[in-house]
Amino acid sequence: MAFAKALSIIVPGRNEQFMRRTVEDVLAHTSEETECIAVADGWWPEPVLQDHPRLQVIHFTESVGQRAATNAGAALSRAKYICKLDAHCSVDDGFDVKMMADMQPDWTMVPQMYRLHVFDWRCNECGHGTYQGSKPEKCEECGSDSLYMHMVWEPRWSVGATVSWRFDSALHMQYWTKHKDRPEVKEQIKSGLVETPICVGCCFLMERERFWKLGGMSEEHGSWGQYGCELGMKAWLSGGRMVTNTKTWFAHLFRTGQFSVNGESTFPYPLGGDAQEAARKYSRDLWWNNRWDKQKRPLSWLIEHFAPIPDWDNEAIQQQKERERDFVPAT
Repeated sequence: MAFAKALSIIVPGRNEQFMRRTVEDVLAHTSEETECIAVADGWWPEPVLQDHPRLQVIHFTESVGQRAATNAGAALSRAKYICKLDAHCSVDDGFDVKMMADMQPDWTMVPQMYRLHVFDWRCNECGHGTYQGSKPEKCEECGSDSLYMHMVWEPRWSVGATVSWRFDSALHMQYWTKHKDRPEVKEQIKSGLVETPICVGCCFLMERERFWKLGGMSEEHGSWGQYGCELGMKAWLSGGRMVTNTKTWFAHLFRTGQFSVNGESTFPYPLGGDAQEAARKYSRDLWWNNRWDKQKRPLSWLIEHFAPIPDWDNEAIQQQKERERDFVPAT
């Protein structure tokens, strides 16, 4: 089959201050066989996106949510692979080529992840910088209130990369920093490919046809909650794998509830607890009870494949196996 491009990088965004910079970063660090599909979900990016021969833009007049926006980008793509990337990220030079070089048809792949240092609040008077976050009222060095946003846009190399994520017994995503201390994982790191149960959801790559074969992103979850859990479950329980490629990286801006710019929250979607809990409830019912119609492996298989997983003691595993007594693998 002939493909229009090797890879489409889908960048869904809503009220994203750094979407243009993310898109420009992607275009600057990828090959001519990679395109970018920016999805403006219920807004027009500001600053505006500049025309580029490898950029396509989808605009929704009203927000459809991150999952639906990702699906829209994948529907427009005619590439062999798709990659979803949050609209506040930086990527390694050639990360697209490095990822595709190691891909297998039934894999979902993520690059190792760094934290992105986007900007400092810099003092016009003394030059002192304060790390990104809410704008300080005054410079902590000289007391001046003349501050401006100084762009940095670099990974925080000193913090180190994340290569593994897990789910607890309530199916909440957790960082798994101690996973890389296992002897078998150390060997995987040397090879450049590390098995991970799930991912954080900020960036992933897979074959476009497989993305649709697995149902795309399930909009029944809602806009964005349980994103990485859904990707990991679908990767493993369909009979495939999820791997972290440690030969390349992406860097992601992480924001706390207090993170704001000029007093405005920079989180793109509402942080309502009801919506988050609805996504978790749907996810637990789907995976605890093995209700996914494309499921070839029960959830307990995945738990035992990565055992021991923190928070999954023998009692929790047995409870999960009780839920699976009538499980019938998909054919």
